[in-house]
Amino acid sequence: MKNRDTRFLLCSLILLVIFCTLTFSFFTVQINTYNADTISEVGTLYMSGLNERITMHFGTTIDYRMSHVEALVDLLPEDGETDASLRSQLAYNAEARGFAALAFYSADGQFDTLYGSPLKVTDPEPFRKSLNAGEKKVAVGSDSQGAELVLMGIPAQSSMAGGGESVALVAAIPVETIKNIMALDEDNSLVYSHIIRKDGSFVIRSADAYRDSYFDRVWAMPEKAGDEEEIESYIAELRKAMERGETYSRVVRIGGERQHAYCMPLPNSEWYLVTVMPYGELDELVSSLGRQGMYMAFAGCGLILLVLLCIFWGYFRIAKRQMRELEQARVEAERANQAKSEFLSNMSHDIRTPMNAIVGMTAIATANIDNEQQVQNCLKKIALSSRHLLGLINDVLDMSKIESGKMTLNYDQVSLREVMDSIVGIIQPQIRAKKQQFDVRIYDITSENVCCDSVRLNQVLLNFLSNAVKFTPEGGSIAISLSQEGSPKGEEFVRIHLWVKDTGIGMSEEYKKKIFESFSREDNTRVHKIEGSGLGMTITKYIVDAMGGTIEVNSQMGKGTEFHVVLDLERATVSESDMVLPSWNMLVVDDDQQMCESTVASLGSIGVTADWTLDGESAIKMVKTRHERGDDYQVILLDWKLPGMDGIETAREIRILMGDEVPIVLISAYDWGEIEDRAKAAGVTGFISKPLFRSTLFYGLRPYTGEPEAGMEKEDEKQLDFAGRNILLAEDNDLNWEIAEELLSDLDLKLERAENGQVCIDKFNASPVGFYSAILMDIRMPVKTGYEAAQEIRALDRPDADLPIIAITADAFSEDIKHSLECGMNAHVAKPIDMKEVSRLLTKFLK
Repeated sequence: MKNRDTRFLLCSLILLVIFCTLTFSFFTVQINTYNADTISEVGTLYMSGLNERITMHFGTTIDYRMSHVEALVDLLPEDGETDASLRSQLAYNAEARGFAALAFYSADGQFDTLYGSPLKVTDPEPFRKSLNAGEKKVAVGSDSQGAELVLMGIPAQSSMAGGGESVALVAAIPVETIKNIMALDEDNSLVYSHIIRKDGSFVIRSADAYRDSYFDRVWAMPEKAGDEEEIESYIAELRKAMERGETYSRVVRIGGERQHAYCMPLPNSEWYLVTVMPYGELDELVSSLGRQGMYMAFAGCGLILLVLLCIFWGYFRIAKRQMRELEQARVEAERANQAKSEFLSNMSHDIRTPMNAIVGMTAIATANIDNEQQVQNCLKKIALSSRHLLGLINDVLDMSKIESGKMTLNYDQVSLREVMDSIVGIIQPQIRAKKQQFDVRIYDITSENVCCDSVRLNQVLLNFLSNAVKFTPEGGSIAISLSQEGSPKGEEFVRIHLWVKDTGIGMSEEYKKKIFESFSREDNTRVHKIEGSGLGMTITKYIVDAMGGTIEVNSQMGKGTEFHVVLDLERATVSESDMVLPSWNMLVVDDDQQMCESTVASLGSIGVTADWTLDGESAIKMVKTRHERGDDYQVILLDWKLPGMDGIETAREIRILMGDEVPIVLISAYDWGEIEDRAKAAGVTGFISKPLFRSTLFYGLRPYTGEPEAGMEKEDEKQLDFAGRNILLAEDNDLNWEIAEELLSDLDLKLERAENGQVCIDKFNASPVGFYSAILMDIRMPVKTGYEAAQEIRALDRPDADLPIIAITADAFSEDIKHSLECGMNAHVAKPIDMKEVSRLLTKFLK
């Protein structure tokens, strides 16, 4: 396999070399051809522009000089009579304007010289005809010394010295003046120009033109075999173009080299401007450029091949690395499959355990149906096993959502106080069952209300606390702490720190690295008897990551574990009511110094001045000192679990010192039901549950102000009387209908069933207005789903179309809740039905 791949790469490289060489050679030839054609086009454009510039310059120059002659014509009298004075004035002005000569010109071609040498026209006939016709005309002539002159004639009638009348006034300037003005005699190696007549004779020639005719000059240039026909064709075409007064351009080979000739007529004359650009040097440049291009092409080809060789080598190494990674991925996939197999094996055991309890306890209850106490005990164990089984199922479903990428967060305004109260209430029975120590601490809470997914936040905290309870032996301690600080995201956010710490069995360094991997549980005899799916930490990590937070874990074998979660949450816009208590002097007693300081700060924010201490003995001394100087504390907050003398004993001693007037409030994270009688007997006035948020302190201490309670008082939880209320229950499953009917019958509701969404719509639409007080809606039903039914009911044109609709469904994810609300439902209850939650919601919506 390896040799075959190597041969393939070598053959590919050789073919690539041949292909690149041929391709670059072809491109080089094509580029040289394109270069030659491009230079010809550029030459045409260049000479066209150059000739137009020279022609324009020539016309401007001649027009300028003729305007001078016209100025002299303007001096002539209208009657055409000239005297000696006028002739002298004309001569003076001609000399002043730089003319070489000035003369009157008769109809028969005779000159009457006013200034300078006598003039002679080189080609007199066209010049005479044009002037007799009243036209302006330029011609070439000479003076008596043979010097070449440019003659400019302007029609003018005047008497001449020898008698007769003139038809024009003619002024002369040296030919060199035109040459200099038009730069025709510049030493320009690229182009040269001539001014010629139709017969090819030179009017003005460049310095190297040694013959009298441009045509003779072309014929006399060195020739090579085969040039004669091309030269003859060129001269014939040039003659025809000049006869027609047209512009002419052609590339012609003269003297063995290519030349580009461009010819165009000049204004106010019978002359033509011919510009020639030899291609000898340009051809050499093009050839040199072609050679250099070819060298560069081959050099580039070699460089590209070198780069490709490096790429091939890199690709070969990458392919080898990918093969190694593929092998590693295969091994990891096998390991993952093995882990899933082990997970399924463990789940089979974990699921069968509560199922076995449910089936077994059902059989025992059936066998002992007349023993009420035995049946109640069985039912209690069935309920516990059912909740455990439901937790396992929820973990598996959550993991399925995560792996499919469908788990979403539902952000809403959340009260941290309510979250912590809820967590403490849920976890307390488990902690009490294992006789564990539990503490809740909060520090520096500035924003009790934030925006987050409260369900998922509860899930994170419950996963941590449930694990802490499971892996901490009886008598161990568990603590949850919450603090806040400024967020790097800005003033609109607050950074939340959550710690969950236990004194449990801890975990190994090896397992700590993979604690958040799916389907992982530490393979240790210490945990074999502890129930769990191995998914809780994976789900927790996903939720925290989705919230943009981080998790740190510190653990030591046999010493315990601490999880630290950091979240940046947006502050909620809930406006809190003003919370102010009387300016009491209070004493706070707790064994956690940081909590004491945080509680004192919270009390200060609501108008209370407080001292703090860490134990009961110190508290008694401080109370005694203040009492002796007649400055008693108005309220005392005592933690139940204090080192040495606990809170109840401390309260008893304080009562002996101060009597019954000062309120003593016991604070604890535990359910104080079991100590309530003993605490009150010791003189405790009331109780406040940890954690101590600012609102918790305010509403917990407000009753001792003597003012009526308001603000955050709990709503009247007394259940409404549902007797006579008609409820429509949409449920397609017969067994679920039977269960719901039995459970809800305890509320004295009149239930009516709809077998699917369409039946639900029809029954509601056919009922009198206000007949149904609420609809309990299943989601997954035939014909029409609960979502569709809710939307259609909301769209009905009935005054009671806004009645409460509560989803009761097994679709329990946050996106299901969100979808239910979007479809017009008022609330969502997950199956199995929680009667307390259903009763609470009906009480809320049917008031």
